[in-house]
Amino acid sequence: MSKTNLDQGDKPIFTYWHVWTDEEGVSHQTRAELTDFKKESMGGDADEQWNNHLLAAEAKVLFTELPVGWMGTWHENPKPQWIIPLSGKWYVETMDGQHVEMGPGEVSFGGDQNTTANAQGHKGHVSGTVGEEPAKLMIIQLLEEKWIGAKPGDFS
Repeated sequence: MSKTNLDQGDKPIFTYWHVWTDEEGVSHQTRAELTDFKKESMGGDADEQWNNHLLAAEAKVLFTELPVGWMGTWHENPKPQWIIPLSGKWYVETMDGQHVEMGPGEVSFGGDQNTTANAQGHKGHVSGTVGEEPAKLMIIQLLEEKWIGAKPGDFS
């Protein structure tokens, strides 16, 4: 069995949407990147691959299905959380008016805790399903308070 040669110049970049709260309590979405990949084997005789050991934390993993037509009225993410659509599509709209639709494999980090209600009483974000099929999501909630307030680039 031959080993794969991974050139350091081929280091991957993963992008994700980062939902966050600014100093005035307004939520935003910013495209961010994960860049800290290192070549390593997962063990045994497995070829090297690119791994990003993003964080070690106390966490809860949820799988959820949002029915067709589901809408989450204005709310904050209950915990800082990674959200990965597995099938279907969903959207997130933040207080700044940014509207992002995401499908399978498009990752979002929900970190809009501690927003301040605007003139319309909106806090956090509104979200919902898109299209004629449910959105199945995998959610990894970070349970430690130190992740509240993470900004785009903090996970590079």
